[in-house]
Amino acid sequence: MRVLNIAYQQLRRYGKTRVSWAQKLTFGLIKNDHYTQVFSDRDVAAFEAPFGIRDLGVSKANRRLLETIEAFEPDLVIAGHCDMISNDTLKAIKQQQPNCLIAHCNNDPLFVPSNVERIKHRAEVADAVFVSTGRRELNIFEGIGARVYHMPNPVETSIESLNNAERTDLPIDLLFCSNSNNFTKRLQMVKNLKDALGDSLNFKTYGSFGEAPVWGRDYDRALVQTKMGLNFNRQDTHYWYSSARMAQLAGNGILQFTSNKLHFDTLLPAESVVYFSDEQDLLAKIREFHSDDAKRRAWAAKAREFFHTEMNSKLYAQYIVEATSLQPFSHEYAWARDINLDGTLK
Repeated sequence: MRVLNIAYQQLRRYGKTRVSWAQKLTFGLIKNDHYTQVFSDRDVAAFEAPFGIRDLGVSKANRRLLETIEAFEPDLVIAGHCDMISNDTLKAIKQQQPNCLIAHCNNDPLFVPSNVERIKHRAEVADAVFVSTGRRELNIFEGIGARVYHMPNPVETSIESLNNAERTDLPIDLLFCSNSNNFTKRLQMVKNLKDALGDSLNFKTYGSFGEAPVWGRDYDRALVQTKMGLNFNRQDTHYWYSSARMAQLAGNGILQFTSNKLHFDTLLPAESVVYFSDEQDLLAKIREFHSDDAKRRAWAAKAREFFHTEMNSKLYAQYIVEATSLQPFSHEYAWARDINLDGTLK
């Protein structure tokens, strides 16, 4: 299959990039032998705009996308986070290539109202929509047009290449990295933990309390030193929703703590992720695993094995292709055991 993946490719970051689910999707598509090209709407808009002023290049980026469609003739277009591409342009793709399928993938949380509207908008023109929140939360998007599916955050073996579950020489006991304070009160809990833990362990909080966030190699260097991490969403309100942090920690063999309100215990194997009910419960569990390194390594190893085996970029990409094109699922996807081929719950 010929696939065009439209998403921000971070070209103008010149290497200092965030870990990208869109890039993992591209890698997974290629591993499944799909001829894959990418189109970076934000970068094209900036490159084509007068004086590099990105907003002045939006119309040109849409035209360049249609030129790419004409030249590449894709069977499937995956429109990720590409707000500069209009629905009118996606409709024009359908007119230009009547047999081309269109999928929209959205990896942002539903507790941000503008993101809900963004998904509804794309559902008007897409054949299938994939959202990183659990399927039971997605009824609000039914009946708009597209079929609706849950998708996970995957690991990619070339990116999540560490195995800290095998190491005992890690200097960072606990890690929390963030870069956004919108729609969240999570930093209050992080501060309370820092105060309670004091000097009993080495707790790094990049991106918080005036400390700069880490990207690219700086983020890699933090991960390579870390035993345990906090998987704190901005809000813990939606079934099976987590930021990509969950896959980044698990895939690198870093034990993680996450809220039991997200119900990941119904997806992930037992004794792989540490769930907590409240702040005091979390504090007690951090201390427990800090004092029992063999237990920390065993749980982290189990999570790493599951993510690399059952939630990797190759399975992730093939699931999106199969669901969009209504092909029977070729694998018993762990995250889709309760989903019919048409996206409805069993």
